[in-house]
Amino acid sequence: MEVVFWWTIFPYICGTILLIASFYRFVFRGKSWTAPSTEIFEKKWLRIGSVVFHYGIIFAFIGHVMGVLIPIEVYNALGVEDHVYHFFAIAGGGVAGLMVVVGLVVMLIRKFLFPRVRAHTTGGGYFTIIWLLLVAALGTFMSLVYNTTVGAYEYRLSIGPWFRSLFTFHPQAGLMLGVPTLFKVHVILSFILFAAIPFTKLVHMFSFPLRYPARAPQQYRSRNGYNKDSR
Repeated sequence: MEVVFWWTIFPYICGTILLIASFYRFVFRGKSWTAPSTEIFEKKWLRIGSVVFHYGIIFAFIGHVMGVLIPIEVYNALGVEDHVYHFFAIAGGGVAGLMVVVGLVVMLIRKFLFPRVRAHTTGGGYFTIIWLLLVAALGTFMSLVYNTTVGAYEYRLSIGPWFRSLFTFHPQAGLMLGVPTLFKVHVILSFILFAAIPFTKLVHMFSFPLRYPARAPQQYRSRNGYNKDSR
């Protein structure tokens, strides 16, 4: 029953929450579909943490697509040997993971160092960074430590097929039985993060800034010395 819950029922619960809650927020709370910037309160730390994090998460996303969504048969057909794949997966995944972790740590420290930033940070904001940090740190540990000491785990024969089977509504829960515990925890934490997206600022990841290049810039003016008659 435990196997059925975690690898059949639980993913669909998280997916349902993600879809329904995102739809509700977009339709009925459209004005909250954003990630308000705190750059006006502090710029230096934000630029470092945000840039490193976002580049890292993009590389990590690409790596997960290549490792989980693309079947191993594709790599075999292309002549990519297993040791070559795992070498680049460990190196690329390790670098991407470190970028995500460093970026998140910088942004988390920033929230504690600067009172104005801290005052505008909600509980959901702290949850987002801390949970992302847990997921990213565990994934980075698996890439750089587990795969290089215990051995490179071939998730393309277990986690990958299982994850793809969810989309066909024929989940192969049995594939997850032999998966190392660290990998199972990483997957479960990731699904919890997916379910939390509609309730946090992470929801902005579903917004495509197609109109951004043509949008008028936002202007901020200080109240100090502001003369209404000069308008």
